[in-house]
Amino acid sequence: MSDTIIQGQEQADQAAAMRFAENKQFTQIIYILQLVSLVIGITAIVGIVMNYIKLGEVRGTMLESHFRWQIRTFWFSLLWSVIGLILSFVMVGFLVLLAAVVWWIYRAVKGLIYLNDGRAMYVK
Repeated sequence: MSDTIIQGQEQADQAAAMRFAENKQFTQIIYILQLVSLVIGITAIVGIVMNYIKLGEVRGTMLESHFRWQIRTFWFSLLWSVIGLILSFVMVGFLVLLAAVVWWIYRAVKGLIYLNDGRAMYVK
């Protein structure tokens, strides 16, 4: 009887490890979509939709911090891009847009590095 319980636990652990690996790969794909969006803008929207769809599945794992990081990156970049576009009529906006792009790249690359190292992102 105890062998059956141990085997059941091992199978559950293997299934959980497989789900985690799949979700980690999913998280990596979203970071790549964020970077590709600098050339093909629609991929950022695809990435944020993917974030919201899978958020419940990664709750309570290290990947949740990456999802929060990605979601905040998207929304704050969108905010700064809109502000930059509005201010571009007075030329200051181009600096704001440049800063938003640099910040976007920084956050996507940092997220990929932390994900590859198996570290959680800090979300303040």
